[in-house]
Amino acid sequence: MSGTYPYRRAGAVIVAGTVVWFVGISPVSRVYITPDAAERLRMLQASRRGWVVGQHLTAAGTVAVPVGFAAFAGAVPGTNKERGKSKKWAVAAAAALLAGAPFFVYSISRRASDLERFAARRGSNAPFLLYSALHVVALGALGGSLLSSPAKRWIGYTAAASAPVFGGILLAKKDIPPLVFYLIEGATGAYLMTWEEPEN
Repeated sequence: MSGTYPYRRAGAVIVAGTVVWFVGISPVSRVYITPDAAERLRMLQASRRGWVVGQHLTAAGTVAVPVGFAAFAGAVPGTNKERGKSKKWAVAAAAALLAGAPFFVYSISRRASDLERFAARRGSNAPFLLYSALHVVALGALGGSLLSSPAKRWIGYTAAASAPVFGGILLAKKDIPPLVFYLIEGATGAYLMTWEEPEN
């Protein structure tokens, strides 16, 4: 690995984005599990400023994590057949995450701008479902990249195995807590921060 430590830097961006994302969803976090629409609205109105600031932080984390994975994909060497396969999978993972991020940022902007609609759970869920489906694709590709690299097998299997599990939940429930994606991606980022991976 070169002296610039590209994997460490990519991992640091991923971890930082993940932390910011979790901080962003923390204000009024009970609103996600509260079944009554009127109570959800009361909670949001009582903590409007924290909620709006939190949505902005969530949006920032949503964008930062794909940027980190794009940096990882750019750092993966393609010096031989096996490395070339790892790079292709990494590029596919980054592309899926980058493509999905705007859909969730759009959903977040609606949450911040119209508390009543979010509390009543009105409006199309299509942007969130597309974002989630692209996350599932990204995790599968990320697993393929890590398993085609000298990385420890457990991190590759963790990413790869999460894709069908999360995909099954999404298909069955038409919903999934997005935090599950960031748990896997944050763990991958933390691994990259410690991975002394050679260039050749």
